[in-house]
Amino acid sequence: MTQNLPLAGFRILSAEQYGAGPYATMFLAQLGAEVIKIEPPATDKTGGGDTARAVGPHFLRKGESLYFQAFNLNKRSLTLDLRTDDGQEIFHALVRKSHAVANNMRGDLPEALGLTYDALKAVNPAVVCAHLSAYGRDNERARWPGYDYLMQAEAGFMELTGEPDGPPTRFGLSMVDFMTGTMMSIGLLAALVDAQRSGLGRDVDVDLLGAALHQTSYPAVWYLNTGDVTERTPRSAHPSVTPSQLVRSADGWIFVMAQLPKFWTVLCKRIGRADLATDPRFVSPTERLANRDVLTGILDEIFSAHPTSHWLDLLSGHMPVAPVHRLDAALDNPFIHATGMVQTTDHPDLPGMRVLGNPIRLDGKRLPTRAAPLLGADTDAILQEIGYDEDAIARLRSSQVV
Repeated sequence: MTQNLPLAGFRILSAEQYGAGPYATMFLAQLGAEVIKIEPPATDKTGGGDTARAVGPHFLRKGESLYFQAFNLNKRSLTLDLRTDDGQEIFHALVRKSHAVANNMRGDLPEALGLTYDALKAVNPAVVCAHLSAYGRDNERARWPGYDYLMQAEAGFMELTGEPDGPPTRFGLSMVDFMTGTMMSIGLLAALVDAQRSGLGRDVDVDLLGAALHQTSYPAVWYLNTGDVTERTPRSAHPSVTPSQLVRSADGWIFVMAQLPKFWTVLCKRIGRADLATDPRFVSPTERLANRDVLTGILDEIFSAHPTSHWLDLLSGHMPVAPVHRLDAALDNPFIHATGMVQTTDHPDLPGMRVLGNPIRLDGKRLPTRAAPLLGADTDAILQEIGYDEDAIARLRSSQVV
């Protein structure tokens, strides 16, 4: 039975590349929208396509990137040169039958390529134009290129991450890209709801640096109102709650979170050290924070007597606790397979390709998954849908418009 998806019937055009923009539109595609990914065509000088198609180190049999699969499930691929008159004519024909246009280009490029609401409102007054850039489109940095790691540096993430005596450290993943993409999809959907009511679209903007700064959240509010600068803490500990941190076990690490006072009592009882709960050094959150180093030493001595699995058996379900997995162990975890977070889909070059399931569920079901398209896989079909015949398509190909 085909799943009834909430965005079925909506068409979104996306001039996107690499990570943040494609991550955003993949959610929309898996929620049922027809997402047409607009990619540069191959020319005499370039191979064409989203730059992510060339990102290694792992490729499918015919050179398709596995990296690309992570961000482009459920989409269609149209090769189109938006810098040409013919390309703009095709684009406008699609805009007339679309609900939104998205991009994650450098801040000065959407206007130059006619991707803004001002450029498209005469073509389709209800179209929503969503823009994801590094620094925004209306300031002195509009022309600056920018990437996730730079935002982690400038927004303070790196100085908040890692051990206090180590160098500034970035997240192991491009989390600013993913956060910003998620924010763009929210903004696009909100504007789309309004456009359905009013018949008028608009521009929606989000930028990597702004999104990164917004994620500094409560430490930002602390600083802005009290001048308090949150510093790095040992063992990836919470800045004010103790113990909420890494603890050594006999065979690795475990993350223990006595985030609420009741969990501190539970922890002490279940590890056989009820005396710690009444120890004057640890009797309240204030004392535990003041004596964090001492408490860490005590917990290390206790937890180091047994492997992580022992402590998980003892504590899981009674208080917040988790093993510290390597990526392979995280993805081999039977629990995530039981919940459907790993799925299979067939790609022309890799039948049974395994991908991550979407974390959103509708009516208890995971969203459907379809492999990312080959470059230009849907070009002919899309052009035929808007009235181009075989001869016209052949002409467009010979002139490298598509």
